[in-house]
Amino acid sequence: MTDLELIKLLPLMARTAGRPEITIGLIDGPVVKSHPDFERQNIRELPGGGGGVCVESRSAACRHGTFVAGMLFGKRGSAGLAICPECSLLVRSIFPETVSSNGLLPSATPEELAAAIMECVSAGARLLNLSAALVQLPSSRGERALEGALDYASKRGVVVVVAAGNQGSVGGTVITRHPWVITVAACDLQGKPLGDSNLGGSIGRRGLSAPGRGVTSLATDGKALASGGTSVAAPFVTGAIALAWSEFPAATAAQIRLAVAQAHGFRRATVVPPLLNAWTIYQAMAAQSRK
Repeated sequence: MTDLELIKLLPLMARTAGRPEITIGLIDGPVVKSHPDFERQNIRELPGGGGGVCVESRSAACRHGTFVAGMLFGKRGSAGLAICPECSLLVRSIFPETVSSNGLLPSATPEELAAAIMECVSAGARLLNLSAALVQLPSSRGERALEGALDYASKRGVVVVVAAGNQGSVGGTVITRHPWVITVAACDLQGKPLGDSNLGGSIGRRGLSAPGRGVTSLATDGKALASGGTSVAAPFVTGAIALAWSEFPAATAAQIRLAVAQAHGFRRATVVPPLLNAWTIYQAMAAQSRK
């Protein structure tokens, strides 16, 4: 079984490749926009965080941003999964392009992350993907900034999908506890959570699980690259929501979130979130549209 089969994403991908009016804000590293598998020019950058275009392709930030972008926006049939290539991508980099020998992303402050969320929302994003889990622990000031930014996204009707993080801990953060956020844990091809995926009460109640082991997408040098963790699990959920929203573009964010909840059960009493079922989200949206 493949990753896309596990989460029932293939039938939805067969129906649509997305719509340009569904704009995804990618808060991550910069992206190699000139990559040959980004065939459409529906990628634009916001200037904050040093810009959204890679200058140093060897940097961990550039590799990470390009990998996640390839999962969502690569060319169908390429090394990237290309879940929703006909949607629009708004890149807001929060990581400087330092070349790291250990391959880890540099960190961003909570205030920088909050600013990125606010800027993506103001620039017209309808859906945010935050696959960057390595953010410094917030102070009370940082927590207030993040809460304010997530509240702003909620009021503007922007759905926020966030990676749970890869510290293998059970608990929550100011981000994962926010009632508007859909947090994504990583699982294997049997649907079992990975040992290093963070879990928690709020993650179990409102989050989802998606594949996070050996996922293949685009490398900055034009080749294929395999990676894992919650950072690569989150785009599966983002892409599924983007495709469902593309089929029902007049739907509100509240209706989208209701469909996600209906597809995966309202009442949960576990720290492990249910496995993403993309086709059931589409069916829930279709049922709403008939009412």
